[in-house]
Amino acid sequence: MKRYFLIILLLLFISIVQGAYILIPMDKTQKNHLKAYGIAYWTLSNDVDVSWLINYRGGSFMFKYHETLERECLIRDVSFKIIADVQSTAILQEIADPEVNMDIINLHIAPKIVVYSPKTNQPWDDAVTLVLTYAEIPYDVVYDEEILEGVLPLYDWLHLHHEDFTGQYGKFWFMYRNFAWYKENQKASEDIAQKLGFNKVSQLKLAVSGKIRDFVAGGGYLFAMCSAPDSYDISLAAEGVDICDVMFDGDPPDPDAQQKLDFSKCFAFTDFTLKSSPYDYEISSIDVTQSRKVNRKNDFFTLFDFSAKWDPVPTMLCQNHESVIKGFMGQTTAFKKSCCKPNMLIMGENKAAGEARYIHGEYGSGTWTFYGGHDPEDYQHFVGDPPTDLSLFPNSAGYRLILNNVLFPAAKKKKQKT
Repeated sequence: MKRYFLIILLLLFISIVQGAYILIPMDKTQKNHLKAYGIAYWTLSNDVDVSWLINYRGGSFMFKYHETLERECLIRDVSFKIIADVQSTAILQEIADPEVNMDIINLHIAPKIVVYSPKTNQPWDDAVTLVLTYAEIPYDVVYDEEILEGVLPLYDWLHLHHEDFTGQYGKFWFMYRNFAWYKENQKASEDIAQKLGFNKVSQLKLAVSGKIRDFVAGGGYLFAMCSAPDSYDISLAAEGVDICDVMFDGDPPDPDAQQKLDFSKCFAFTDFTLKSSPYDYEISSIDVTQSRKVNRKNDFFTLFDFSAKWDPVPTMLCQNHESVIKGFMGQTTAFKKSCCKPNMLIMGENKAAGEARYIHGEYGSGTWTFYGGHDPEDYQHFVGDPPTDLSLFPNSAGYRLILNNVLFPAAKKKKQKT
């Protein structure tokens, strides 16, 4: 009898496992939120669909059980539960209730990720490449030459490194013009521009901006942080207008540059004022870094609470175990709300300071998301500072916002029929 009882238990266990799911909770019980995104991406890469349970326990992931997937969760030290069919069905029924602010987003194919970054060594790191590496999400790196050659349509998701698309080298001239890295970067940029047939770096960057615009219009997903969002929009608005001073491009700027800006070409910003002085660290009035009066102890921004069933996109992008996020500075820290276009969406803000920190919009068939600040776990990152060790911040709410964007394209991609 004892033997038969054990056989029955074994068969029961096998039947449960065969019909089981893996649930990865993303609330405060999760040991490593950042690597959990890597598990979701890796699962998609192995041709297993993932259900993103929006607003359920912090935006949890659920997928069919397989021993290999369980082992990977254990290896990466990601919290998970094996649940039976009846439990997964109960969760889905709870989410489907029209009275609860939850939804189910089915992810099908791992998006192809590319980062726009210079080949030369930079005296600063990049939050996106740091978290992609830590989460073990693969990505390619391209720069001006590859983009002008037309490689972007091969990818789904593009991140813009801390670039100055206006050709002013981040306005670092005043502080760092005598540093070797600054001189090397300027020379490398000028060499690339000349090689590709441009007289000025600003003209090269405008051409690159146009290719990125076409990528988004064609259905691509653009994500940018720090100096890239505002400098990108300014480059589009200043098409055909010289806004660079002599130390940047060899001749003075157009004295009527401000009046010649075309804000209709911008993704996110409007009615901003250029800051033309080479002694000014800022490039326009979009950024609030120098004007803000926010004490570090009170530097937070709040994520908006969207309707999961009616506004799934912003809800997806705001998934988190925290609704109030620690602020952090950068070359561009936050965006002045008065410079934001009325048709774009603010997803995170410091309302008291009039700052938009996390914004989103559509362009053509694609979307863009801009995130202010340099590093969510380094409040004031300086040139030459060492990169953040994310193993010390596995539950970073600020970094989670980046990874929400990385998975976002998977919600739109469909498997090819065979």
